[in-house]
Amino acid sequence: MSAPAGAGAADGGPEGGGPQVDPAEWYAGEADGFERLWTPHRMAYIGGVDKPADEQEGPQCPFCRAREGEDADGLVVARGEECFAVLNLYPYNPGHLMVCPYRHVAAYVDLTESETVEVARMTRTALRVLAEVSAPHGFNLGVNQGAVAGAGIAGHLHQHVVPRWGGDANFLPVVGRTKAVPELLGDTRAKLAAAWPAPDRTRP
Repeated sequence: MSAPAGAGAADGGPEGGGPQVDPAEWYAGEADGFERLWTPHRMAYIGGVDKPADEQEGPQCPFCRAREGEDADGLVVARGEECFAVLNLYPYNPGHLMVCPYRHVAAYVDLTESETVEVARMTRTALRVLAEVSAPHGFNLGVNQGAVAGAGIAGHLHQHVVPRWGGDANFLPVVGRTKAVPELLGDTRAKLAAAWPAPDRTRP
């Protein structure tokens, strides 16, 4: 609604006796036309809450913690002989998981032959399980080796498996730097763990 001609604070009011307060109904109910999806939990990631102080093996490394702890607590989906699959705590998309060696090693070339084979095998299984459970349209696979290459946890090698759907790269992450994840991570872990074939199973 537009303000009546000659009214408002600028002219000192109808009596000219000083500033007057404009009625709120003259103006829009919102400061702007944008709706906001608040994701305050992302501040933990931005602030580096789970980022280790160094690249050494130990409890400061989230992958080392996950390998030693309870599967549900650490979001571990499946365990093999030398590697395990774990959900990303800050997923790009629902079902975003990572395949890691148990051994705390930073470089792909430092994997043993058997570790290399099991990383590849578990990655292939992850693709099949995610296809069955979530029916994505495609996947991104990749290893970010080193902080300069984008590795958030550079000391413990991990291969990302990210399910993708048509239209999932919408304005939220591009403009709002926000990602909507519609399912609790614990629920996602339970679904993927239940669908993961033997012999790679989580602990009871």
